[in-house]
Amino acid sequence: MSIFTLKQSRPAPKTQTGVLGWTTKHLFSSKTNAVLSLFALYFLYLILPPLLDWMIFGADFSAKTNAECTREAACWSYIGEKMNLFMYGMYPTEEYWRPNLLLTITLSFAFMVRLLKHQPYKNKAILTLFIIYPVIAFFLLYGNDFLGIKIVETNQWGGLMLTIVVASVGIVASFPIGVFLALGRQSRMKTIQFLSIAYIELIRGIPLITILFMVSVMLPLFFTEGINFDKLLRALIGITLFQTAYIAEVIRGGLQAVPKEQYEAADAIGLSFTQKMVFIILPQALKISIPNIVGSFIALFKDTTLVLIIGIFDMLAIAELATNDTDWLGRKTEGIVFVSIVIWMLLYLMSRYSKALERRFNTQH
Repeated sequence: MSIFTLKQSRPAPKTQTGVLGWTTKHLFSSKTNAVLSLFALYFLYLILPPLLDWMIFGADFSAKTNAECTREAACWSYIGEKMNLFMYGMYPTEEYWRPNLLLTITLSFAFMVRLLKHQPYKNKAILTLFIIYPVIAFFLLYGNDFLGIKIVETNQWGGLMLTIVVASVGIVASFPIGVFLALGRQSRMKTIQFLSIAYIELIRGIPLITILFMVSVMLPLFFTEGINFDKLLRALIGITLFQTAYIAEVIRGGLQAVPKEQYEAADAIGLSFTQKMVFIILPQALKISIPNIVGSFIALFKDTTLVLIIGIFDMLAIAELATNDTDWLGRKTEGIVFVSIVIWMLLYLMSRYSKALERRFNTQH
């Protein structure tokens, strides 16, 4: 017979579980945290009630005209009235089906790739999509006379559609170039290393607004007279050139974080430089760099608002343009708030996807 008697476990104290436990642990765990928490709660008390009253409780959602809206609160009827302008810019109304179809195709592709369980098949599917998707997007948005799709010039593009196009092209185009520049900066070939370093340091030392001015004004001078170089294409080139330098530095940081033993092990088993980088080094470097890569893409998404300076109307520029309607004067604040909420939601989704990638490729136990 055992001399020890097992006692029934007791529940954790209520002060350590539930809402009270979470509050004690995260907000009032020390005197400093308690003071900061009380200050934050007081600040929220000051700003939340009037903000919620302006945005929701006192807001007008059903007014037909600006005169029917109250001046003391938001008039979201204005957003409903200008929704197509915020989404598509000056894109022809009868052609809205094209960006809508592209969005449907995008979501369908993403859903199909997610359904694939085998990683080799998933990688091949993603690579195929990267090749054919830009072609589909171009013909749908721009059009093609041969296919019977009406051509819509890029000066009619705008709103959220244009913001996503500029950010997506910048992200997709800058990433592979940035990888090559990062590898070039660490190359043992002095010419390639010098050119990579010179490009990265030069571009990182120039503001994006300056690059946009340069590609908008100077780039057409390099072409013969009569060649019309599309304004949107100039902006995409400038943004890609700018973002490439930052992605290269992010990737270089990941390459330097890979232990030296990994390089030596790859050399020891006889792998070529390409095999070593593709199969051993780059996968580890990219995994390490995921937070910084996504951070750079988020910064790029926000920087797309600078295209306004060369006459391209992204979503934020449309918010400014919409206030010129004499029927809805004085509703600029609603437009800016709406654009901020939409962009925040998109960037938050990017951030959450980054977290999901980190968990998926996490090999630390």
